[in-house]
Amino acid sequence: MKSNVPTAHNEAKLGDIAKTVLMPGDPKRAKFIADTFLENAKMFNNVRGMKGFTGTYKGRKISVMGSGMGMPSIGIYSYELFKFYGVENIVRIGSCGAYTKELNLYDVVLAKDVWSESTFAKIQSGYQQETIEPNEQLNSALIKIAESLAIDIELVKVHSSDVFYREKFTEYIQIRDEKKCQVVEMEAFALFANAKILGKKAACLLTVSDNLETKQATNFTEREKTFTKMMKIALELAE
Repeated sequence: MKSNVPTAHNEAKLGDIAKTVLMPGDPKRAKFIADTFLENAKMFNNVRGMKGFTGTYKGRKISVMGSGMGMPSIGIYSYELFKFYGVENIVRIGSCGAYTKELNLYDVVLAKDVWSESTFAKIQSGYQQETIEPNEQLNSALIKIAESLAIDIELVKVHSSDVFYREKFTEYIQIRDEKKCQVVEMEAFALFANAKILGKKAACLLTVSDNLETKQATNFTEREKTFTKMMKIALELAE
C-alpha cells in the first residue's frame, strides 16, 4: 500500500479509515450519520470541509465521508481512499431523481448497473464502455441485509449525469426510454470506474429524493436527515 498520506485532499493518517467507507454526497449527511449511528466517532478529515469520520456500528468499525457533487469530486475522494488509504469497499449512499412514476419519494434503490455519457472513465483509465457494473458480492450483501431488516429495495439501472441543470429538460425521457435508466444521479459511474481500475469493490445505494414525472420533491433538510433506511442497510457492512 502507498504511504504518501496525507494526500492533497485528505488529512487522515494510515489506519484512521476503515476498510469499508460509506459515501454520501453531502458532508453534512456524513456528520449526521456519525452523530446518529456511530459510537466513538472521530473526525479524520475536514480539508475543504469534506468531513470524514470513523467509529463503530454495533461494535464493528466503519467510516463515512462526503464525496461532494459530481464525478470529478467523487473521483478524487474515492481514488485516494482506494489507492492510498487501503479502503476495500465504498458504498455511495446518495439521493436520486426518478424517471418513472412507479418510483416514489423515499424509495430505496440499488444500482444493478450505471449508464453515462460522461468521458470520466475514458480519460481516467481508457475505459471505453458507456455502462459499468457494481461489485456483485457487495450488491448481494446489501440485498441480504435489506431483506433481514425488512426494507424494500429495487434493483435499477442508473443514469450518472455530468449536468444537473439541463437546458433541454425533457432529454431525460429519451434517456429513460432508449437506455432503460430508471433514476438519475451524478457520481456512481466514476466511483465504479475507480473501483474497477484499482481492483476494489463499490456499490451504490440511493433514496429517491424527487420524481421528474410527478414533480414531487423533498427539501434539503429531508435529504440530509431523513434518508435513514439506506443508511441502516449500508451500516451493516461494518467489519
